Amino acid sequence: MLPANYLERVYAGFLGMNIGIRLGAPVEPEVWTFERIERVYGDIRDYVKPYRTFSADDDANGPIFFIRALYDDAVDRELTAQDVARAWLNYAREGVGMFWWGGVGVSTEHTAYVNLRKGIEAPASGSIAVNGEILAEQIGGQIFVDVWGLLWPGNMEKAALYAERAASVSHDRNGLYGARFIAACIAKAFEADSVDEVVEAALGMIPADSLYAQVVRAVMDFHDRHPHDWRACRRFLETEWGYDKYGGVCHIIPNAGVCVLALLYGGGDFARTVEIATMCGWDTDCNAGNVGTIAGVLCGLAGIPGHYRKPINDCIVASSVSGYLNIVDLPTFCKELALLSCRLHGLEPPRKLANGVRFGELYFDFDLPGSTHGIRTSNPFKTPVIRHSRRVRYGESGGSLEIVFDRITNVESSKICYKPYYRREDFNDEKYKPTFAPQVYSGQTVEFKLWLDQWEGAPLRITPYVRDTYTKEDVLLEAVELVRGEWNTLSFVVPPLAGSFADEVGFMIDSPTSTAASRAFGALYIGRMRVYGGGGYAIDWRKQAVEFTSVTPMAQHRGEWSLKDGALHYAVEGNAAAFTGNYYARDVEAEAEFTPLSGESHGFVARALGIERCYWLGLAEEGTVSIRKNDFGWTELASASFPWEHGRTYALKMIVRGASLKLYVDDKLVVEAEDAQYAHGMYGVASLRDAAGSVGEFRVISFTVQDGMER
Repeated sequence: MLPANYLERVYAGFLGMNIGIRLGAPVEPEVWTFERIERVYGDIRDYVKPYRTFSADDDANGPIFFIRALYDDAVDRELTAQDVARAWLNYAREGVGMFWWGGVGVSTEHTAYVNLRKGIEAPASGSIAVNGEILAEQIGGQIFVDVWGLLWPGNMEKAALYAERAASVSHDRNGLYGARFIAACIAKAFEADSVDEVVEAALGMIPADSLYAQVVRAVMDFHDRHPHDWRACRRFLETEWGYDKYGGVCHIIPNAGVCVLALLYGGGDFARTVEIATMCGWDTDCNAGNVGTIAGVLCGLAGIPGHYRKPINDCIVASSVSGYLNIVDLPTFCKELALLSCRLHGLEPPRKLANGVRFGELYFDFDLPGSTHGIRTSNPFKTPVIRHSRRVRYGESGGSLEIVFDRITNVESSKICYKPYYRREDFNDEKYKPTFAPQVYSGQTVEFKLWLDQWEGAPLRITPYVRDTYTKEDVLLEAVELVRGEWNTLSFVVPPLAGSFADEVGFMIDSPTSTAASRAFGALYIGRMRVYGGGGYAIDWRKQAVEFTSVTPMAQHRGEWSLKDGALHYAVEGNAAAFTGNYYARDVEAEAEFTPLSGESHGFVARALGIERCYWLGLAEEGTVSIRKNDFGWTELASASFPWEHGRTYALKMIVRGASLKLYVDDKLVVEAEDAQYAHGMYGVASLRDAAGSVGEFRVISFTVQDGMER
């Protein structure tokens, strides 16, 4: 049985992880020594940098995407290390994003990835026998495993086992003990009464004579003797267990000591725990993230201070090959984890939980305490309060989002919106190169359930809008007035944007009057927000840009991609692809003008569940057209003769419906096949071998989205 408050505790743990990562990241570089952190920031009690949007971080990328092994491979059986290895290969773009590409023999993850590409399967890919002891015992063994502890509440044995299997893709020995220990701490935190109980119990999940267990015990003993001086304990770690004792860039043992130090001296207080982990230096975002998960689960949502939670605003970004999945709504992700946990435990998920996750659509119900789902305002002066509320509720939800509007007029408006698409300008730094595909497209339906509690003034006016990310202009739709004291449905279709995309979707609030005596004053509640259905749109390359090393709105895997003369240009060695679109898109009809300049592979990719699972339809070698399938290796489904030429432009169109895959050239059906292995996925362009060429305007004539309920 799962705990009665299981979902809330998962949410608290995942929030805690991301708070810790965000707090620790600014002082992670090695120039930020323990002494410099103390000198500059003193006793840290809040975030040290005001990010516009916190960029992707490897500490979050791993937990978000390695867990997809449970969707893609280990669906009805036990997880294996190779399942997680396949998630590495399927979601990580080679050389960019996901984790640190610091060089083979320097970065453990980079080395393991290359091993996997060479055909060395996990766990050999991360073994001491293949990579050496130093590389196998760097910190990565424990920084990607939080989700395994969240999936197995109270079951330290299972949490440790799954974490070890996942970590063995890249690590060995003490690297694996760190994975087991952290995951066990998280699992134990669901049922423990104190942090001491958590640490002591988790020690039982690793060999007692291991170096990892020794540093844990050393910190515990020091804490027993000096329970009120964490800085003395940090100096003790520097002397006895410091970086100078171990090789590599970021060894697990000193940082394991910091994690235990922060947990014990934090004393079960969430804020103090992540603050101490940050002030200790060394790998600050990793350590604060790990202990943030443990302390978040232990303390629950009530134990997480608002000043740490508010800047997160329920949204983080990641840097996988799927730009759609890279925009992460925390409550939704935690519900997905809870559904996975039900499956692992052989339990039927509660109806409310099952209904609260709609794969392929945005579905925000504001059920979880304090949840905001990333909704924001453009004018905090006129809408000074946006907060979760239990005062008004829609349907079965446990709450809503309250928006207080303070004396609104027709010249003092405020936008309430969600960001379904991000650009480089939204970030302060580059970090792990996030890429984005919009989550909202022209033709889709946006729906809000709104309740108006107006206290004074003239009627409130609601004007739906989307913002064009290219022109930066708001596209306003037809305004409506709400009926007070009941649920109103605000529904609109996203308009065509002429080759651009919406980076804000929501509504503007103002009032028809501007007189001081009749300014609108009151509260508006959002009970639910949905974006659903299929759509159609175009990508005008003249309105795109190269950001985070990729051409918007795509994520490129390998190759050189650029923009010139209103076209997308590519030059690749081997195989390469550019992916975009809703990850859960089912049927797609798309067309583009391809101009092959060299090489024998130019075409579309369709229903891509990642880099290694997709279909390809295009111009192929020896004057043919072909349809192929990739399932960690390419097979041809169909081919036909078509004597195409370099330097000539061809209008290619793919129609993928159900099990049917068709390729048209210049409006003529040239090859077709049937295959039902992949029911949904991304789309884009790809070359399967050395090639160069260009793509004109890419038009998605239509796409549908899979049934939104759990797969």
